[in-house]
Amino acid sequence: QRERRRLEPVRNKATYIIDTSVLRKVDLKEKIWRLFGSEDGHKMSINVLSFGFKFGMPLDADMVLDVRFLPTPFYIEDLRRKSGAVPEVAEYIGKWPVTQEFEEKLDAMLDFLMPQYIKEGKPQFVIAIGCTGGQHRSVYLTEQLAAQLRPQFQVITRHRQMK
Repeated sequence: QRERRRLEPVRNKATYIIDTSVLRKVDLKEKIWRLFGSEDGHKMSINVLSFGFKFGMPLDADMVLDVRFLPTPFYIEDLRRKSGAVPEVAEYIGKWPVTQEFEEKLDAMLDFLMPQYIKEGKPQFVIAIGCTGGQHRSVYLTEQLAAQLRPQFQVITRHRQMK
């Protein structure tokens, strides 16, 4: 009763009131989606984040990909100080068969996973892609993956180590 009295001013201003006393979590999600979801259905938001393992792993990631196995441009003097978003660095990383095969397998895995998470009602998914310093390989793959996902999802990219 005390809680109801304290919340009465807020309740009087509310456009929607949802009684959660008997709702299961999944039913509450569905009600919220019906009220506030996007026009085109359950369009999931995907955050793709590049990071450097030597600076620690991101805590909010749903999926972490370690791409330190890919060829690094760090040892090429002309590319060392440029990011993976620069065309010549992207070309260097993308030209290797191991990079191309990884991208194909990642695309296939996400084609399978994303509908599963959507069906579960997950509104947001964070994919963190890490390499050693967070400048080259992870940045390249973050940009590639974001471009691949944008036609189907709302995508936000962030490069944690880039200033």
